[in-house]
Amino acid sequence: MGARDDIERNLERVRARMDEAATRSGRPCGSVRLVAVTKTVSVEQARILLESGVTELGENRVEEARSKVEAVGPTAQWHMIGTVQRRKAGEVVDLFAYVDSVDRLELAEALERKCAERGKVMPVLLEVNVSGEASKHGFIPADLPSALDRVRALPHLLAEGLMTMAPLVDDPNEVRPVFAELRKLAEQMGLKELSMGMSNDFEVAIEEGATQVRIGTALFE
Repeated sequence: MGARDDIERNLERVRARMDEAATRSGRPCGSVRLVAVTKTVSVEQARILLESGVTELGENRVEEARSKVEAVGPTAQWHMIGTVQRRKAGEVVDLFAYVDSVDRLELAEALERKCAERGKVMPVLLEVNVSGEASKHGFIPADLPSALDRVRALPHLLAEGLMTMAPLVDDPNEVRPVFAELRKLAEQMGLKELSMGMSNDFEVAIEEGATQVRIGTALFE
């Protein structure tokens, strides 16, 4: 089988698993957004996803994203899902439709300045370090209310929700409390979007309320 067949087969399986998890959580099929992570694949593979109906693609590095964004054109909506350096805020605003990884106020303010210069309003998610791992980026839960107030005061950023990365474990059920905590925080803050869950744990994340999942490996393995 060729690359197209492999990707289409994997996509069908992922969507079926997403729908089954959504059903278990009492939500309709198709209600969870798929952000396909293309950070390690070619432009051709990204195009196959687009031609298969996936319109939201995620990259975590500006340098690697640029060639894909320019090659694919306006068909896709690109998500920045990685850590952003402040000095690259302008490039991020130019290339991406969403920033799902606002992990500190300094970045939010840099994005605000660049969006203001371009007359653009950018939807963002605040990254929360729910697990408390030193290797993870993001606001700690206790700081989230004040941080959200600050971001909401920036006229060119639209704070739509929260994002987190759970610890990598063999049994996805072990990180269920991480996802449940992010859902609780979002409810307290009046936020609707929850980006949580990747290839190894997205079904548990959906069961706990994810509205979008970031999946790469399961689409391209």
